[in-house]
Amino acid sequence: MTGNKLILASHHLCPYVQRAAIALTEKGVPFERRDVDFSDKPDWFLEVSPLGKTPVLIVDGHPIFESAVILEYLEDAYGPPMHPADPLARADHRAWMEFGSAVLDDIAGFYNAPDKEVIIRKAERLAERFKQVEGRLQYGPYFAGERFCLVDAVFGPVFRYFDVFDRITDFGIFDGKSKTRSWREKLAARQSIKLAVGDDYNTRLCTFILGRGSRLSQILEGDRFWQHAGMPSNHSASHLR
Repeated sequence: MTGNKLILASHHLCPYVQRAAIALTEKGVPFERRDVDFSDKPDWFLEVSPLGKTPVLIVDGHPIFESAVILEYLEDAYGPPMHPADPLARADHRAWMEFGSAVLDDIAGFYNAPDKEVIIRKAERLAERFKQVEGRLQYGPYFAGERFCLVDAVFGPVFRYFDVFDRITDFGIFDGKSKTRSWREKLAARQSIKLAVGDDYNTRLCTFILGRGSRLSQILEGDRFWQHAGMPSNHSASHLR
């Protein structure tokens, strides 16, 4: 399908927006990205987003909301396909995409953890999640082998959080998970994943974390290096305790 004007209602940090941007880029579909200030949502955005959330893909004036729906629309409307052709394999991929969403929920619990006991539990939960991922990965370099798929588009933004977290302190979440580490590195090098955020993403994420009033905020607050270099520095896991 060609000729449609696509507008992606976006937010600088939203991982669900990144999924849509990655898929659009992988499919070579031109689109315009419009960032939304959540503290002052514009009228045009409220008119197209019934839930008041990003992303929303506006196709010739028709809004499509919810990232999973947007990805399925892009699969139906534009090639090349990013889902496997086999129905069972396709269902498996969709299930792991949902798993990626569950990991994002755990990440939110992690950066919102109010004290050392809770953040340790949240880090352990994330380590267990990625142990499950490690058990699922087989051949690489991507989730399903040589071909980049929608599961990769989902996990690229997941791993991006840890590019910042790992510079704050060593949480050990990926210890002993060589296949997951390799997948993470491969996704980080993918051009579509790089382009899914702005150059100031890391600084914006640090600012967001500092505003949470959480244990992670306290760790980051104690180190002002990131203010000068745009990134936090790396510490040992002792900062958790």
